[in-house]
Amino acid sequence: MKTHIFLVGYMGCGKTTLGVELARELGMPFIDLDDYIEERCEATIKEIYSQVGEARFRDIERQALTEVAHTPEAAIVACGGGTPCHSGNMELMNSRGLTIWLTTSAQRIAARLCLPEHKSKRPLIANLDDAEVLDYVTASLAEREPYYALAQLRFDSTDIETADETRITAHRLAQLLQQL
Repeated sequence: MKTHIFLVGYMGCGKTTLGVELARELGMPFIDLDDYIEERCEATIKEIYSQVGEARFRDIERQALTEVAHTPEAAIVACGGGTPCHSGNMELMNSRGLTIWLTTSAQRIAARLCLPEHKSKRPLIANLDDAEVLDYVTASLAEREPYYALAQLRFDSTDIETADETRITAHRLAQLLQQL
């Protein structure tokens, strides 16, 4: 591919997991936007969020997305779950590459997010119990879907629970992209 591929979708839908494997499959660099922000700010997303609040975080995120979107080498970019919902970011991504909305059920997302290694890194759900996480995911996914729906492609990312499933799913997505 000769253009950026922006993976969008709710937190826990597999943007990073699938993105790393897709980048390998297509021979492209991979950029996790949250990691990019953490490097630039020398702090974790959780720390940035708590220090400056959501509004300022979204400004930082927009600046980072703009930098990544304008790099000359095409890359697979895993965006934060809220990235498409702010500051005209979907329009920017659609103008600078191909956007893919990774979809899976609220129940599957909540199950992934409730794993301790995932929950602790996500400030929006870190203090919720499992039932509250599902309620939160269901409600906020419904709010965000209109933004995600602006993506140029929609792809089911349900089957990425194991390394083998992730490789197979990435291969399927790579084949689809090569047909475009």
